[in-house]
Amino acid sequence: MTAAPLRVGNFSGFYGDRADALREMLTGGEVDVLTGDYLAELTMLILARDRLKDPAAGYARTFLRQLEETLGLAHERGVRIVTNAGGLHPAGLADAVRRLADRLGLPVRVAHVEGDDLTARHPGSLAAHAYLGGFGIAACLRGGADVVVTGRVTDAALVTGPAAAHFDWAPTEYDRLAGAVVAGHVLECGTQATGGNYAFFGERPADVRRPGFPLAEIHADGSSVITKHPGTGGFVDVGTVTAQLLYETGGARYAGPDVTARLDSVRLGQDGPDRVRVEGVRGEAPPPVLKTGINRLGGFRNEVVFVLTGLDVEAKAELVKEQMGDALAKAPPAEVRWELARTDRPDAGTEETASALLRLVVRDPGQEAVGRALSGAAVELALASYPGFHVLAPPGKGSPYGVFEDAYVPQDAVDHVAVLPDGRRVAVRPPHRTRALEDVPGPALPEPLPAGPVRRAPLGLLAGARSGDKGGNANIGVWVRGDDAWRWLAHELTAERLRELLPETRDLPVTRHLLPNLRAVNFVVEGILGEGVAAQARFDPQAKALGEWLRSRHLDIPEVLL
Repeated sequence: MTAAPLRVGNFSGFYGDRADALREMLTGGEVDVLTGDYLAELTMLILARDRLKDPAAGYARTFLRQLEETLGLAHERGVRIVTNAGGLHPAGLADAVRRLADRLGLPVRVAHVEGDDLTARHPGSLAAHAYLGGFGIAACLRGGADVVVTGRVTDAALVTGPAAAHFDWAPTEYDRLAGAVVAGHVLECGTQATGGNYAFFGERPADVRRPGFPLAEIHADGSSVITKHPGTGGFVDVGTVTAQLLYETGGARYAGPDVTARLDSVRLGQDGPDRVRVEGVRGEAPPPVLKTGINRLGGFRNEVVFVLTGLDVEAKAELVKEQMGDALAKAPPAEVRWELARTDRPDAGTEETASALLRLVVRDPGQEAVGRALSGAAVELALASYPGFHVLAPPGKGSPYGVFEDAYVPQDAVDHVAVLPDGRRVAVRPPHRTRALEDVPGPALPEPLPAGPVRRAPLGLLAGARSGDKGGNANIGVWVRGDDAWRWLAHELTAERLRELLPETRDLPVTRHLLPNLRAVNFVVEGILGEGVAAQARFDPQAKALGEWLRSRHLDIPEVLL
């Protein structure tokens, strides 16, 4: 007998997402499992700092507040909840959920997953956690859990675990597992799959002011349909799913602890209004190692933004740079960085649009070097610098910043354990088969578009994009919606052309990956984010808008495509 499809929904894409989403998903339509993703690289650092102040902390407290209003409803409807809100302290959150259930008089069975915490192996780190797979979650669900709490698992594991439990998949059923990974990757960022942050949001009549959260109907063969509850905002189409598939990925092989999914095998098709079918996904044995995210304290950071209004912006900037340089030379911080943003316009109608912003950022291992010296030097210039001198805000004492790095450990070096509702501890074995990760040979380029008239225009008139961060690297996924546009994009948007269009990438390693099934190219730009989001190395520290910058750049586009 074939198992019925599993309906898995999402109610959180990050720590701070819409508070009432869990209730919306429980009341808006049929669903079997609801997943909440709370963890990003920066979140782990935030939770680590919380736990320094309070050893009982370290998990996403907002999840408990959401659950207080909805746990009875979930129990009544038989909906299971799986979340990584446990963060650094999954056992603590599991206990808190049990206390909540007892207070509400609900017979809810709670389990949790542990083994990801490797902080003790990395002296000097605030948090070091391996990315676990979904089979610990599956063991908890098979053990009767209604709520499963994890720490650092891969985002897709929140979906692969329930799917493996529901369909009783073996660890070697790679194609099925890979299909669930793709579905999980689409769901993990919540409303980014339903019109949120979408490049072509203005083209659809759908109301995108409050997109509904996504859900996946997963089938026994690993295929799925991405959709949302009826009547909720936003929309689901091949474009929104493509955008999310490209988010924070690299090449054709998308590696995870349970399986490596081949993104070049994914086929998408519209299956009706707000329904996209995902099929054809192929999987391979996972790599022999697990990624480990390590967060450390990098030092202290301070900044001041000088406002330069009207004429002689460049000369004003040079004057204040020289003045601040003389003052900071007495006790120079380890790093001094200036950035001039020419937000000003000539003959502007408002003072704000007549002004440019000059940002000074300093970093140092010690707080004193970025605090008092910078604050005093900037304030003392108030009556002694360029005409119209003022700053957006006075600099403070300086604040600590974190740095993120990747490390890798053998799969069998981690004690992956499912702690069942009755307290039994079930060890999750590492995979029997592994395959070292290597790049897929690039596919053949399509036939180029015949030569014809071109028009100078923004890339975004033709192509969508989505970008994001992975440690110090950024990815930019770019896709088009027709075969002729794909023929042009594949030949035109090379790594070299990307460097021309985005000068910040000019001296950085850039790798291009082609995904013909998605009519997409995916770029990985190494080092553009420095030591990760917490280090705030650039204006857009998570590269969220890097793709939109690219779409705004002008190049020669065939008129036939416009």
